[in-house]
Amino acid sequence: MSTSAQRRLAAPTLAMLPRVADSLSFLYADIVRIVQDDTGVLAQVDTTKGTERVYLPTAALSCLLLGPGTSITHHALSTLARHGTTVVCVGSGVVRCYAGITPTSLTTNWLEKQARCWADDNTRLQVAVRMYEHRFGEAVPEGTTLAQLRGMEGQRMKVLYRLLAQKYRTGKFRRNYDPSKWDTQDPVNLALSAASACLYGVVHAVVLALGCSPALGFVHSGTQHAFVYDIADLYKAKVTVPLAFAMSTSAQPERDVRRKLCDDFRLLKLMPTIVTDIQRLLDPDSTPKQRQPVAEVTALWDPEMGAMPSGVNYSSDPWD
Repeated sequence: MSTSAQRRLAAPTLAMLPRVADSLSFLYADIVRIVQDDTGVLAQVDTTKGTERVYLPTAALSCLLLGPGTSITHHALSTLARHGTTVVCVGSGVVRCYAGITPTSLTTNWLEKQARCWADDNTRLQVAVRMYEHRFGEAVPEGTTLAQLRGMEGQRMKVLYRLLAQKYRTGKFRRNYDPSKWDTQDPVNLALSAASACLYGVVHAVVLALGCSPALGFVHSGTQHAFVYDIADLYKAKVTVPLAFAMSTSAQPERDVRRKLCDDFRLLKLMPTIVTDIQRLLDPDSTPKQRQPVAEVTALWDPEMGAMPSGVNYSSDPWD
């Protein structure tokens, strides 16, 4: 296999395939064609020496991230679905997430935890409080409302913006984002918007791989990406915001911040960190071992008895 092919398939695999909770993994591939043969699913790379092939570990793979220049056949996609692998279409280096396909066999364990926390106003506020405490490392006074929490968060971010503006000498800064006027943003806002888009893509891929709903947010609401925005906010103050100010003096801040984040996300092992943080936020009382995905077995719900086995005839008067 050529060095270039190994770089596209082997090196990204080592960087983007961390073991998460000992049972969840990610594989990133780009500029390849993914097909199915008699042996399994493989990635094909056309080179000057011919077509080179690398087989994918479908049985042990939870999420396949398809980057630019990738094509996949229906047969290969069906095999991935049968193995319970989530397929996500992303930008280069997983900096954006365009669409995701989740298999029917994916456990709803964390989706159910998320829905229970979201559906009750008290538990929804508790999750929002945990997000703030995780984000800024300080306890929230008892009785704090969500409106007060937003105000506290706004003040903390204003202070951060002011300190970074002084450090990098960018002048007085105000966050101002308008999607319809992307190219007219000042360099800091442009870098911040580009960095946020990259972060949203990574978070979205992890949320889908866990089986959670991107739409059920605890602080944000009214959009299909509400939960993505919630989780992404956990890392902005430490990762994307400082980098955006540092890159604002670049000739092309939008391009440079994306390239730098691709490397930073891998070095920080952000994807497994997001998995652990989501599980801790939704189920803080469980131990790390208990947070591992449960067996993907369909069950029946009962309000008094809890989960019950499916595939059983519960009739008290069976025909036979």
